[in-house]
Amino acid sequence: MGPLRGIKVVELAGIGPAPFACLHLAELGAEVLRIDRPGGGLALGPPEYELLNRGRRSVALDLKQPAAIATVLRLVEQADILIEGFRPGVAERLGLGPADCHAVNAALVYGRMTGWGQEGPLAQSAGHDIDYLAVSGALHLIGRAGGPPQVPANLLGDFAGGSMYLVTGVLAAVIEARGSGRGQVVDAAIVDGAAHLTTMMLGALATGAWQQERGTNLLDTGAPFYDVYETSDGQYVVVGALEPLFYDELVDRLGITAPDRYDQANWPELRKVLAETFARRTQAEWTEVFDGSDACVAPVLPLAGDHPHLVARGTFVERDGIRQAAPAPRFSRTPAELGEPPARPGQHTRAALTDWGIPDVDDLLASGAAVQDRGAAVQDR
Repeated sequence: MGPLRGIKVVELAGIGPAPFACLHLAELGAEVLRIDRPGGGLALGPPEYELLNRGRRSVALDLKQPAAIATVLRLVEQADILIEGFRPGVAERLGLGPADCHAVNAALVYGRMTGWGQEGPLAQSAGHDIDYLAVSGALHLIGRAGGPPQVPANLLGDFAGGSMYLVTGVLAAVIEARGSGRGQVVDAAIVDGAAHLTTMMLGALATGAWQQERGTNLLDTGAPFYDVYETSDGQYVVVGALEPLFYDELVDRLGITAPDRYDQANWPELRKVLAETFARRTQAEWTEVFDGSDACVAPVLPLAGDHPHLVARGTFVERDGIRQAAPAPRFSRTPAELGEPPARPGQHTRAALTDWGIPDVDDLLASGAAVQDRGAAVQDR
């Protein structure tokens, strides 16, 4: 049903940002076929809880066998996009690099997801989200004055700087290929995406409106009217009352006399007043006070929280006993869909290869080049 219906994607299974990109493409309507190694790879838990793998079928292929490589290339012949998240050079050594794939499908968009990119001094180095954020300067932005940088889980690097830029890149390249008939390689590096996300701050830095010192700027907890405050029950609320009208409503609903916020010399006193005031009531009480207001105050809720606004929009859904985020964004005519539950590696090997027109599936299974998950062998025949 999604807007990408008709787009076919081959995913060479990896971890983190590449699977999330493929999840997003699948929820937008693309048919994504995930190529797992037999037995699967690194997992954080049982397969049914690996939510990054939802929305697509899994085929298990032993890429050390020539017959498995030949099978992937047959799938590539039919695909619009291939996604891989190996270190640079690994796909080439397997015989599945861009040249190999473009030899069978000149219009293929070849998406590459790495931390450091396909070239540069660090291209062959190991790394994780936190490393790419550190080098890009993005991590330097996050933290309080006088304190160390704070780690934003792996949301900012892996998924914002990585997955979303990969999705944007491959979709842009698909549009271009529809006109030119020629595919291309999309080199999506988390370090590049994370740096690109700092664009607004870089402009402000050039004008002197942003300072390198953490916790001294308008949007990094430097301003007391853009910060987090503890409530009497040990919970937290956030304040984002930047505009004068919103700030005036904040002061009015708090019932306080506040010093002039336009004089930064008053910020320490204003922060003290706000902290003492919020500490007098519980999070729930403050949520009620600011309900329906434009003061830009909100409770800090745990993962998969049940705020009434999220409930009304269906932002979280529950399936198979697992609470998870619904697809985003939303479309008026071609809605995105949650898709199939996370698959076990090789759960759909026989059925998916058959559906994609791969010949001699039985021979592939008999040789071990393809593997059918035993728990699914009967139901997927």
